[in-house]
Amino acid sequence: MIKLSKLLHEHTSLRDTDIAGVTADSRTVKPGYLFAALPGTQVDGADYILKAIKAGAVAVLCRPDAVRADVMAAHDSVIWIREDIPAQVFAHIAARFFDQQPETVAAVTGTNGKTSVAAFTKQIWEHMGFKSGSVGTLGINGPDSHQDTGMTTPDPVTLQKAMRDLCEAGVDHVVFEASSHGLAQYRLDGMNVSVAAFTNLTRDHFDYHGTQEEYFNAKARLFGEVMKPGSVAVLNADCPLVMEVADICGARGHKVITIGHHSGDIRLLRQQTSEVGQDITIGYQGEIYDLTLPLVGSFQAMNALMAVGLVIGSEGNVDQAFEALSHLRAVEGRMEQAGRHKSGARIYVDYAHTPDALETVLTAMRPHVKNKLAVVFGCGGDRDKGKRLIMGEVAAQFADRTYVTDDNPRGETAADIRDQIMQGCPGAMNIGDRASAIGQAIADLKNGDILLVAGKGHEQGQIIDNKVVPFDDIAEIRSALAAAPLQPSPQRRYGA
Repeated sequence: MIKLSKLLHEHTSLRDTDIAGVTADSRTVKPGYLFAALPGTQVDGADYILKAIKAGAVAVLCRPDAVRADVMAAHDSVIWIREDIPAQVFAHIAARFFDQQPETVAAVTGTNGKTSVAAFTKQIWEHMGFKSGSVGTLGINGPDSHQDTGMTTPDPVTLQKAMRDLCEAGVDHVVFEASSHGLAQYRLDGMNVSVAAFTNLTRDHFDYHGTQEEYFNAKARLFGEVMKPGSVAVLNADCPLVMEVADICGARGHKVITIGHHSGDIRLLRQQTSEVGQDITIGYQGEIYDLTLPLVGSFQAMNALMAVGLVIGSEGNVDQAFEALSHLRAVEGRMEQAGRHKSGARIYVDYAHTPDALETVLTAMRPHVKNKLAVVFGCGGDRDKGKRLIMGEVAAQFADRTYVTDDNPRGETAADIRDQIMQGCPGAMNIGDRASAIGQAIADLKNGDILLVAGKGHEQGQIIDNKVVPFDDIAEIRSALAAAPLQPSPQRRYGA
């Protein structure tokens, strides 16, 4: 139990009462709860206010126009909290209710690289001896725990409860992925973020944000509104929008650490690819660091250095942070080697599902290819249709063989999605069944080839209509390879 006055510092005129729990889901309301009636893209929480009161809600947070005066009068025992942006207020209420966050909280936003940067940050902290946690696309991960959430940035109650649980498990450092949806919907406004990274911004989520400007504005909220003034921002100096983010940071008094190839505080001076990784040279504050990064894909070096920036920005030891790079492990579903064909050809999976991400991954794979580079990919239904043709063009330009297949068609006709992709890569093979497409691509492999299966990465299901059908790219790859002698990658460790 906690007093309502403790949750609402700015509402001293409201009468006080004990609050047993907080939720924005009317189905989970119990006696003594505060119910947040939040507007959503599919449903409006205001439609469930009476249901919540019937279930025992003693306080309701909603928009000023969400409930009529006569309804409020009929339920005068309920404390009505009316706010123009109830979602933002609710994020702070959830934070005050659970009232525990690790000492160091880092965040990562951007179109591509969030999951890898977050995972690498956690790994570096662990290598340095800190008990660390992460929250993002791969779920909520502690030292000895894992919880799937189904979204990159969880709702405020799930997020704040996770912070409390991580603290109780002894975690003192946590890093989370800040999605544009999560930022636009104020899910993160109760987080005590002290250091945050901006990886890049490319086309994605136009179905939700509408324009590139609104998409950027959502990401920028992390630095301009969520982070407390005087925090640390880690910015990709190679991103064209870096100066706009830097200006926002300057206005808030944030210290800025930049990462880049040609400029930046942390500079990637040299990269030399090998079959299983890359040798890199890094410059920072007059010191030179030569090390081996055991990660395939040139772009992974920037992800790793962004993670180092977060560690340094959270007052981590510089030499230990750079030394830890030689011990990094590939992130689940991100440039993850799934197996090896009997010819010696290697097969990778990656979550790349935007034009820029697909181009980045294919370009990064090219130096490792001795013969042909093949790609299997599709596009999601009920999402940004404009990127389908572009992704087809990217595949045609940067891969030698392309297999267009289904991703998550959702409510759209899968064949229509593939046809739109095929307009950009008319020479590709069009194979709707994803397992069959993977099987055909593997059957076509020759010595020196590399196959990339893109778009779903770590996902364990395929969304068809409104159903999730079990599907795992790595499992399908290994099934297709099962009849041949293999040199498989180490078994996937869920929750790592």
